[in-house]
Amino acid sequence: MTVLRLFVFLIFIVGQAMEMASKLLAARNMNDSSHPDAFRVDKRTIGFDPVLQYVSITGEHAFLPPGPGDKRGPCPGLNVLANHGYIPHDGNTTIDQVVKGAYEVFGMGRDLALALAVYSTALDGDITTLSFSIGEGYLDSGSILSPVLSQNGLTGSHNNFEADVSPTRGDLFEYGNNHDVQMIQFSQLYNLQSNISDPSQDNYDIPLLTSFRASRFQQSIENNPDFFNGPLTGIFVQPAAYQFIFHFVANKSEEYPEGRLGRDVLKSFFAITGPDDDLVYNPGHERIPDNWYKRAKGDDYDLASFLHEVCIIALANPRFLSVGGNTGQVNTFTGVNFADLTGGVFNAETLLEGNNVGCYVLQTLVMALPTSPAGKLESLRTELLGNVDAMLKTWNCPILEKIDNSLLEQFPGYSRYPGNRVA
Repeated sequence: MTVLRLFVFLIFIVGQAMEMASKLLAARNMNDSSHPDAFRVDKRTIGFDPVLQYVSITGEHAFLPPGPGDKRGPCPGLNVLANHGYIPHDGNTTIDQVVKGAYEVFGMGRDLALALAVYSTALDGDITTLSFSIGEGYLDSGSILSPVLSQNGLTGSHNNFEADVSPTRGDLFEYGNNHDVQMIQFSQLYNLQSNISDPSQDNYDIPLLTSFRASRFQQSIENNPDFFNGPLTGIFVQPAAYQFIFHFVANKSEEYPEGRLGRDVLKSFFAITGPDDDLVYNPGHERIPDNWYKRAKGDDYDLASFLHEVCIIALANPRFLSVGGNTGQVNTFTGVNFADLTGGVFNAETLLEGNNVGCYVLQTLVMALPTSPAGKLESLRTELLGNVDAMLKTWNCPILEKIDNSLLEQFPGYSRYPGNRVA
């Protein structure tokens, strides 16, 4: 073999090897659950089972609106569960009841439901009974909630469970009300699909909801002088309010196994009735529509799925990761330096790398929980921490020791709320 031929042959071999390595790397990345692009692969291969996915709204689960003394709050999903008896009708519920009801009705993964329920109970409920109110808190001695603890309930959980930039609820310091649907906001969302001539084709999917979230974020800056985007509520609670709408409210079918969220279903879950030109809000009347089907068994929307999607949406919309707020006047949004906030563990650039948004959320969530939980909460907290630790190791997360909350005191939306404990 001549030197020239040998040289050409070697170039060919090296080229083939590099191409193979590139393909293997791409295949690894697209199938590696620790890589955010893995979420782009269509995972819905389970299909549709009308028996297993049908959600009952008859008998013990027939719709019953709240009566005197019953509590409803800022979360439409929990209001629905109470109205159909999947959690207690009075709106006082336990962690176990929420985890069970969220799976039965929505197909929410246990780890995600547990994270939300433990978080709600630890910050705004009663850790001695593992209970919280989905609406206003209780302080009377006849309540299932301890009278010796100041329990906010979810309505009183501003900057804990409830936060600014809700899709349908108003910012607390803009409206003075954070639990009712604001029709101007619902109409803005609803009208994003109302011009489609064939109602069977409308769909309030993730791209549309993300676009609406961007619009609502800007509206808060322009209209709420005390708008605040917290280091946890803005990056964990806020995206959940949008992503959950499609993943849990969209009706599943043989034709749409991932779900399609049309106008009528959207209205039902948000307590809205009436024709397009005369929409009416009926507070507390959120309900499951007829012939409604949840996510497929085995296709639970769990904590990892949620955080993967948070990462992908943040990559396309880095503004959502801007921790800070208005400074007492509209259009004065000021951000804090992420490196200062996290002690240099993350900065604006590294936060967008790999699964670092998920790493940050998981560790910030754990920081918000009591370190020495009382009684029954200990075992559930241990289970939650086990789930979190497994993901942190899989994702090879940087270790976050603390959040410097002193940087947040400059924002009225953080400092003026007396019930504020985390943000």
